[in-house]
Amino acid sequence: MTGNQTYDDRDPSDQASLPTDMTTVPNEDFDPVEPIIAAVKSGDRYAFADLVRAQNRWVRGVIYGVLGASDRIDDVSQQVWTAVWLRIGDLRESKRWRPWLYRLARNAAIDAGREVTRRREKLQSVAAAPQAARQSSPDSEMAHGEQHAEVLAAIQALPALYREPFVLRHLNGWGYREIAETIGLPVDTVETRLVRARRFLRDSLRHMMR
Repeated sequence: MTGNQTYDDRDPSDQASLPTDMTTVPNEDFDPVEPIIAAVKSGDRYAFADLVRAQNRWVRGVIYGVLGASDRIDDVSQQVWTAVWLRIGDLRESKRWRPWLYRLARNAAIDAGREVTRRREKLQSVAAAPQAARQSSPDSEMAHGEQHAEVLAAIQALPALYREPFVLRHLNGWGYREIAETIGLPVDTVETRLVRARRFLRDSLRHMMR
């Protein structure tokens, strides 16, 4: 029986007599993900499923931040989690799980981006030829007329070094320090990149703000 179970089984009057520092002071250094990481290292597939459910949203955000496009996110995130399962033993310090996972996601996204670039280069001449026809297409005009599509396009157009922290901050809700520790940058640098990202977006979407 653990210590917590012992206290739960005591009479309420006994619990009330416990010192305050034993009952109410939280352990700020405790990371609830670390036990899950340890379980995954031991081959626990249920723990792995819990890890995926809890962390997949921001992993997808990292992928989107690198690629600037959403059509490859599902495939790349699947690759990332397969790599996590196969390479979890490489993570020596469980407390460093977040930067480790971030690097896996970022590297997978970079590799996918290179593949997309190669494909675009092969199709460049084909894509450039019917430009005028695409601009006059009713479907194209409708798509470009939607504000949501314009905002996504503006985010996709951000340089990668600005897009990554922007997505983590504004789409995933991360704090500045959390972003800095994960990416491996000073907090001031993260703040500067976010300011510039917002400036780029304001300039790109200025016509929507009139």
